[in-house]
Amino acid sequence: MSVSSTSSATAGGSTPATSTAAAAAKAGSSVAASMNSDTFLTLLMAQLKNQDPTKPMDSTQYVGELATFSQVEQATKTNQKLDSLLASSFLDQADTVIGRTLTSADGTTTGTVQSVRVTSDGALARLTNGTDVLLTSGVVIQ
Repeated sequence: MSVSSTSSATAGGSTPATSTAAAAAKAGSSVAASMNSDTFLTLLMAQLKNQDPTKPMDSTQYVGELATFSQVEQATKTNQKLDSLLASSFLDQADTVIGRTLTSADGTTTGTVQSVRVTSDGALARLTNGTDVLLTSGVVIQ
């Protein structure tokens, strides 16, 4: 049975995963801004799958990456719980404004709130005249 190599030697003895990470780091802030937890997890898994079995990763580095993986996972769970809490808060807010008179922060729009929809920007009140007003600071509810 023949086994093909998954990595090739590079100058300075770095692995392709290390070279890829270095290239990504040099690519600038636009790459860093587009990276998220899924990108990190994909890169970590690719690094673990493609490491040379005769030269495994340094145990200290491995533990550090596992700790980072755990932090990313916990941050993701925290964000999900915060999103759920915010949605609940918006629904409580919606219950208190339906049927009441609302005036927009700039004072140009007034009407009775017919319904409230939760969006990524916050609670959006639909008035009986068909206009939508985002429930933000400065909105007056009577």
